[in-house]
Amino acid sequence: MNRIFRMALLNIFRIPGLYSKLCHYAKHTHKYPEQEKWDHIHKIFTHAIAAGNVDLVVTGLEHLPEKDGFMFYANHQGMFDVVALAATCTRPLGCVLKKELKDAPLLKQVIACTNSFPMDRADVRQSLTVINAVIQEVKNGRNYLIFPEGTRSKNGNTMGEFHGGSFRCAVKAQCPIVPIAFVDSFKVLDQKGSKKMQVQIHYLPAIAYEEFAHMTATEVAALVKGRIQEKIDQCLAERM
Repeated sequence: MNRIFRMALLNIFRIPGLYSKLCHYAKHTHKYPEQEKWDHIHKIFTHAIAAGNVDLVVTGLEHLPEKDGFMFYANHQGMFDVVALAATCTRPLGCVLKKELKDAPLLKQVIACTNSFPMDRADVRQSLTVINAVIQEVKNGRNYLIFPEGTRSKNGNTMGEFHGGSFRCAVKAQCPIVPIAFVDSFKVLDQKGSKKMQVQIHYLPAIAYEEFAHMTATEVAALVKGRIQEKIDQCLAERM
């Protein structure tokens, strides 16, 4: 059985109510507290993962800064990354995502509820506008996620290049960075069938602004990628 079909089938009686409420939140997003909207999104994706027969191993949530106004940077293996993060992190956050996803069902409503920003990487001016908007939002105490590879890795647990420009947000906002390491997340939607599988999401210790204040954005990218790579290597070595 296809995994997405299984997620839908086993939630068939929940979907109408959950989606209807999400659409209501999206349409009237300014009327509701951010935490209330995020709790609903968290609930949707928690049900999806349970129905998808995915064993989600989560570590490091205790590393999240006590005060909001920080950035997540994660390796990117596919759409399931966002599902896993939303189902494990109880702190509201927005995301910078590629513009092609902005009108996708469900994602469209999630974007509205979380004040996320679609980015057109081919449009330098629009990309700069998004970066500046995220900087201001983080300074105002909101949390954001960026995938610095810019697109999903095509090589499983092997990461692509981390683009330094993505880290301008954290440098300019002078905020903590929380690196996230995904392991085997690509398998959920890439592999056929719906047999039980394990995915790991590791929230790594936050990097205080003072640790990278003297660095360029490119140097910060190398620092964060190095810490994520170290965790992925550890996880892969442990199962050999």
